[in-house]
Amino acid sequence: MKQRVPLTLAAVTAALAAVTGLATLTAPAADGASTAAAGKPAARMPVERSLLVCPAPSTSDIAETLYTSITPGAAAPGGKGTARLLGATKEAKPVLELKEPGKPMGAKASGAEAPALSGVADGFLAPGWSAQQTTVVSVGRTRGVLGVGCTAPGTDFWFPGVSTAKGREDYVHLTNPDDTAAVVDIKMFGPDGTVKAEAGTSENIRIDPKSTKAISLASLAPGAQLADLTAHVTTRAGRVGATARSGEEGVGSDWLPASVDPTGTLVLPGIPADATSVRLVAFAPGDEDADLKVKLAGPTGSISPAGSEQLHVKAGMTASVDLKDVTRGEPGSLVLSPADVKKTVPVVAALRVVRGTGAKQEIGFIQAAAPIGARATVADNRPEANATLLSLTAPAGADAKVKVTASPGTEGGEPASQEVTVKGGTTQTLTLAPAGGKGAYALTVETVSGGPVHASRTLTIPRDGIPMFTTQTLSDDHSTVSVPKATQDLSVLTG
Repeated sequence: MKQRVPLTLAAVTAALAAVTGLATLTAPAADGASTAAAGKPAARMPVERSLLVCPAPSTSDIAETLYTSITPGAAAPGGKGTARLLGATKEAKPVLELKEPGKPMGAKASGAEAPALSGVADGFLAPGWSAQQTTVVSVGRTRGVLGVGCTAPGTDFWFPGVSTAKGREDYVHLTNPDDTAAVVDIKMFGPDGTVKAEAGTSENIRIDPKSTKAISLASLAPGAQLADLTAHVTTRAGRVGATARSGEEGVGSDWLPASVDPTGTLVLPGIPADATSVRLVAFAPGDEDADLKVKLAGPTGSISPAGSEQLHVKAGMTASVDLKDVTRGEPGSLVLSPADVKKTVPVVAALRVVRGTGAKQEIGFIQAAAPIGARATVADNRPEANATLLSLTAPAGADAKVKVTASPGTEGGEPASQEVTVKGGTTQTLTLAPAGGKGAYALTVETVSGGPVHASRTLTIPRDGIPMFTTQTLSDDHSTVSVPKATQDLSVLTG
């Protein structure tokens, strides 16, 4: 005799969320309307599993790398969980293990042998788990401060701002955290469209399980010395963590993370006040050209850079514009929006930023970033004076209020919090550190009210008169999943 066993939609969704840690799971109501519209709003539940991947930090024997990791919030009574970053190798040795929420942990590595990392957090350490690696190379061709946030693996990445020009050495780092091989394609687009790759070099790139590979972009198209390119990384099988690294003769090096997915309006937050050169690179991946308004959101409002008020981006071609010292002594953020509100064309974008002059220059990159959402965290900040600067940008027409919290340091201190109102069309900057803090600490930004906010953190570590720096954008930590309330019973037959 068969028996009908009721299974609610909420139970199914909660089970999936617990297993996968997906950010959002929704289902339509019986009449096609959303569950919220049906009068049964979705509940939010903490994720129970998070996965992060970090690239191999450096090829320099004198590199010094600091890994930091944190899960924001407080420990739940009786809560259990683990969060470990391991070398992305088959031997998989632990590099850093987090002990409890709200308190960051750090680990150091030296030289060129430091591995790429992958790791999993589960239980009460999973929601909002964040990690960062910061590398200092004091001298040599790859000198600079190279910072990057560890990210979830994916299947599709856009990297506007890479280059194969003489004097540049750009690589795409691909890390496979899984037990099966991944297969990757890399396509490049220049100012005249698709860059023809040498046969057999840019397609079907195999990334073995638990391994990493750095692909030289110049090797994919020998002889194609192009200053401004867009690289598109996709997987045919599996998933990878993907990040670009750029080095430039006499100017330094840094990581160039993927841009936010193609969209009509972009925010590139946190251009330093003393930037001596800012170059915007944009790409329209569809079949339509994009005409973009270019605005600089500063402390008191937004302006159009003289002579660069608009940018025309031809479909399938990389466009660029030299904005020079656009901030002119005041920190700001670049906002790109459709010139014609009736014609929105998705684009991706990034900034190449230089601080200093002559032999004392340093390069960094800022990619277009999504809003911080409910909460976002950047894990590695330093308590030294003027080392850490947080930038907060609200697009025009929508004021917002956020709460910023500095965690204790890896070596002690008390957390500190501050609320900030960000007026629409402006960029506000903030320096906040834990009271008596020692060691690296985390900054967490939470939306309190109002419109969307975009954020980045600039970390400055000067060496020998060079203003070495790195800027990381913040993104929603997806610490909860949406679990809709059931509008009907789902049933299965069991024998």
